[in-house]
Amino acid sequence: MDLHPLYDATLGNEKGLKNGNWDVAHINTDWITEAHHINALEDLTPFIKLNAPNDYPNGWSDSLLHMQRFEDKVLGLPFHDGPECLIYRKDLFEAPKEQETFFNLHNKPLSPPKTWEDFHEIARFFNRPEQNLFGSAFALFPDGHNTVFDFCLQLWTRGGNLLDKNGSININTPEAIEGLEFYRNIIKDTNAMHPKYKDFDSVKSGMAFANGEIAMMVNWFGFASMCEVYQDSKVKGCVDITHVPAGKNGQGVSLNVYWLYTVAKGSKHKDIAYDFIKYAVNPENDKLLTLEGGIGCRQSTWTDQDVNQTVPYYHKLDMLHSNAKTLPRKMNWSKISEVIDVMVTELFSTDKKVAELVSEAQQKIDSIESP
Repeated sequence: MDLHPLYDATLGNEKGLKNGNWDVAHINTDWITEAHHINALEDLTPFIKLNAPNDYPNGWSDSLLHMQRFEDKVLGLPFHDGPECLIYRKDLFEAPKEQETFFNLHNKPLSPPKTWEDFHEIARFFNRPEQNLFGSAFALFPDGHNTVFDFCLQLWTRGGNLLDKNGSININTPEAIEGLEFYRNIIKDTNAMHPKYKDFDSVKSGMAFANGEIAMMVNWFGFASMCEVYQDSKVKGCVDITHVPAGKNGQGVSLNVYWLYTVAKGSKHKDIAYDFIKYAVNPENDKLLTLEGGIGCRQSTWTDQDVNQTVPYYHKLDMLHSNAKTLPRKMNWSKISEVIDVMVTELFSTDKKVAELVSEAQQKIDSIESP
């Protein structure tokens, strides 16, 4: 299922988790607070106490365990991970001819960008339509997710926050406006962007990268590792990852959103459902998931010799998680994210000033938070 049908089938109109239409469901951490609020998921704590998964909880990074914890309840176990990072073509960046040309143009070495300004500059350098190579791409398909994630990264990497001191969402800040100004400018730069960016979600941009069409992009780690295991990849062995670029007053943070195995509150087969989940997340299956193109969540998978032989940068997941942020745990986050999605979409479909777009979006968010 795509995201919207999955949401409707589990938590939305169909209320499939509460009604027992499903025994086990994949739920991402965007939705976990809402699922908890409406009591749609079974607490796994009693099952874990009786029959814990192998090496639980020490086998996972804390960053993959806290979103599904509510007081003494555990509502899921990690299934599929992949924090956002900078994915780049190391064969291009390391090519002596490219390095020489870039240095002659800019009087500095060619290296993976650490700032957004460098990112834009390098995207323009590698943009070569005649070679079907483009500097970069963002996933702008309005699905309520990717544009929101990009906005958060632009905000956080400039030292901003989504929450104010009272715990309310506040996007009407200088950091948000600065980030959106940059976002609008680079997206509209036809000498830096893949021409199909408006139709790209994260999957399509990942496929374009694997097809050798993009020099670098900010996307989920899984689209880097896919390049090493996807049969039709044209860039196998040519990829590396590092931190997301930063703004003047920020640092290259990552965004951590992950998928969980959960047991439906309405399930009539909860013991069997838990046994399946416990089996699915064991070390062998976590490694197998990874070698088949998913993103395993166990630390043993991240450092596994076979995995790192196939995906040489897999061990860097620990580095990304050490500097990762998560979205707020709010019951109404899905409604708030829709507002942000519309704001970012209007950033490219209208000529409104960024400050005006942000102010309008903040008013809508305020009405959601305090109806």
